[in-house]
Amino acid sequence: MQRTSLTLRLVVPAIWLGLIIGISFLETPLKFQAPGITLELGLGIGRLVFFAMNTTALVLLAILTAAMIRPWASRLQWGLLSGLWVVLLTQVLVIRPPLNARTDALLAGQETAGSLWHYFYIAADGTSFVLLIIFVVVTARQLIPVTVPKRERITETRIE
Repeated sequence: MQRTSLTLRLVVPAIWLGLIIGISFLETPLKFQAPGITLELGLGIGRLVFFAMNTTALVLLAILTAAMIRPWASRLQWGLLSGLWVVLLTQVLVIRPPLNARTDALLAGQETAGSLWHYFYIAADGTSFVLLIIFVVVTARQLIPVTVPKRERITETRIE
């Protein structure tokens, strides 16, 4: 059970990182450059994709939280996990509703002013990205044993 939990602590954040890279950093900016994609079509696709991504992130975060219990995680890992919860819940509960309302208005043919909510969402994704990288590095350092290079072992043996 401990090995499974430790493995999940490494794999789950890596999967989530892949989602952010693939969706937020690649698909979203490129979508509107594709031939034939209208604003309405791009917004409709974006809404579906980001709903699926947020749902997947919530599931991954729940799995990661469960994996943190046994063996007990470090304070740093718990702090990073808390940060991830805050950022994701802010994205889902605070940032997404105004973005959805703006999308609804645009799809209904209404003119809307520019919105800072997109920048807030991008900042939240960037924050999640950084927190996940730190989480993966901290976890990997716990799992990968520190080995002394062969050259240093020989020196230590001669000294003794």
